Amino acid sequence: MDFKLITEQSKKAVSEILEAAGVEKGSIFVIGCSSSEILGDQIGTATNLDSANAVYDGIIPVLNEHGIFAAAQCCEHLNRALVVERSAMLKYDFEQVNAIPQPNHAGGAFATVCYQRFDDPVLVESIRARADAGIDIGGTMIGMHMHGVVVPMRISLRKIGEASIICARHRPKYVGGKRAIYDEDLM
Repeated sequence: MDFKLITEQSKKAVSEILEAAGVEKGSIFVIGCSSSEILGDQIGTATNLDSANAVYDGIIPVLNEHGIFAAAQCCEHLNRALVVERSAMLKYDFEQVNAIPQPNHAGGAFATVCYQRFDDPVLVESIRARADAGIDIGGTMIGMHMHGVVVPMRISLRKIGEASIICARHRPKYVGGKRAIYDEDLM
């Protein structure tokens, strides 16, 4: 596996999502990542820290450059808790929980890498559907972490490594019915 290519693909994907979605500074971007799927294996069967580090190296610097908080989703064995920076937890008043993600037991490779590499990582049980955009690498099911109306996005990439990706952003709900006029910039 070409891990430099994984990094380049990850960087390109997140850059395209941020541009197309208009994600603002201080927003939350959720990342679900199956390192197994990146390698072409079934989710949860071939955890790989090298592929997780390659994704981290592509995504996190771009988010940091834009002042956007990353939320790294753990696997179902930690109930899809999320690794965030303590500053994000404090800003959004999330509740810290006590677990440390592990690559082969509970958490997954990407969450483990984030827990090891973030400046001041904490684990939170939920971000209360506050993510403004995100990327699901390998079918990890990130939708529960996004605002109420999630819009799928198409970008130039369909995969990172061998893993299919689904990109998403949120938009405000439409209210008012057929008589309402909507702000095109929010669509």
